[in-house]
Amino acid sequence: MSEDIKKTINELHIYEKKVLKELEANPDVTPEEIAENQNMDIKAVMSAAGSLASKDIIEVEKDVEEEISLSDAGLKFAQEKLPERRILDVLVDKKEIHMKDLSDETGVDKKEANIAIGWLRRKNWAQIDKGVVKVTDVGADSKDKLGEDEELLNHLTEAGKIIKDRLSDELLDGFKKLNDRKNIINIKKNTSHSFKLLDKGEAILKEGFTIKEQATQLTHQQLKDGEWKDLQYRPYDINAEAPVIFAGKKHPLRVIIDEIREIFLNMGFSEDNGEFVESAFWNFDSLFQPQDHAAREMQDTFYLKNPLTCDLPDMDLVKLTAETHETGADTGSIGWQYDWSEDIARQSVLRTHTTGISTKHLYNHEPPIKMFSVGRVFRRETFDYKHLPEFHQVEGLVCDEGISYQNLLGTLKEFYKKLGFEVRFRPAYFPYTYLSTETEIYLEEKESWIELGGAGMFRPEVLKPLGINQPALAFGLGIERLAMIRYDVEDIRMLYKSDIKWLRELPIDRGVRL
Repeated sequence: MSEDIKKTINELHIYEKKVLKELEANPDVTPEEIAENQNMDIKAVMSAAGSLASKDIIEVEKDVEEEISLSDAGLKFAQEKLPERRILDVLVDKKEIHMKDLSDETGVDKKEANIAIGWLRRKNWAQIDKGVVKVTDVGADSKDKLGEDEELLNHLTEAGKIIKDRLSDELLDGFKKLNDRKNIINIKKNTSHSFKLLDKGEAILKEGFTIKEQATQLTHQQLKDGEWKDLQYRPYDINAEAPVIFAGKKHPLRVIIDEIREIFLNMGFSEDNGEFVESAFWNFDSLFQPQDHAAREMQDTFYLKNPLTCDLPDMDLVKLTAETHETGADTGSIGWQYDWSEDIARQSVLRTHTTGISTKHLYNHEPPIKMFSVGRVFRRETFDYKHLPEFHQVEGLVCDEGISYQNLLGTLKEFYKKLGFEVRFRPAYFPYTYLSTETEIYLEEKESWIELGGAGMFRPEVLKPLGINQPALAFGLGIERLAMIRYDVEDIRMLYKSDIKWLRELPIDRGVRL
């Protein structure tokens, strides 16, 4: 025990020692007295006391007193009487007063009279019958008898301030009534602290110690003069537990978005962001999606009322797109064999994917093109563990002479390799690409393959109207799905919940780095 006490003494801060010395001289000493006697700041005293308490050397007791006083409105009521008392004084003589005449008959303004009616009924001084206020027997008996709240008003007027805990039961009831009103009573909380030595503290004082300034940081001069040899140093316990620090960090979705952006930029891609609000032309028609396609239905797409429509692009592009939809134009296709509508193409939608950014980019830029986008998309999905109406989508686009399906697979393999995944491909169908594929990644912990994204070569029906005569490949994936895999989340909603515990405990660096 003695060795432990000596070790504790050696590790005490000088402020902790000063507090203990004061408690040794006077067990009832206050923090303010310690600060004055030891020439310490009160904050330093409380900090030292908190440290001593954490080591079970002293106990810190906190006492909170509520000091009550009258506000300006309360002083006014004390001088002029409470509004229900002023009404009662008149009502006892008149027996009854019609509600509409209450303010004129009693001199109480209408706003206070309305409040007073409630208190008259609460105190059973009056009752209301068909718009007439009538005095009760209790009210008549109370004409010359002050209530508890009125007694407290008078008491506070004389005393100025009173400690709430020192009120009698009767005045405490009065306090409750006055406190139910707004802006009549001021309540000020006064907090005081006291210290009590525990057994460990008694043992430390019995062992004894000296108070000597301790060096916390050496100067160049002290090292040069050798003065450091005579200084006293406070030892530190290297085995002591350090406090948990929750460092600021990026949200997991932001981490993945930044990682994907860095991959694309390192692979020589440029970035395009597009707009949240887009025309149905760019979101659907430019991708050779027929205007009666199920994905365009209200249950799948958010259509906007403001703006109700969007402008169409160059009319030559619109005309070529219409011909492609109707007859296939010169693409070698027969199209969809229907009458294409400009009105439908003008409809405003919240973009349902980022692929529309690719077609607009192809139209506005000359090949060779290497473009990517990372953005939020919107669909009328039902909330559940794997669906949200808002989520993020990644889009990659490459267009140049000689681009082939093999280039698509090679680009995908390199992209997912940089994300840290082993990939494989299987055939798939997408309305605006041919050939098409789905990318699957292998999860070792689950020993299974998981589909993560789709890709393909843009169809001539997409490229020809845009004026593109070179082949183009495109691929994409959902960031939320990648985040669920990366952070082992089973419910997609977890990524958007304000779960501070989960966010704090999430490692800053998780998954494969670039």
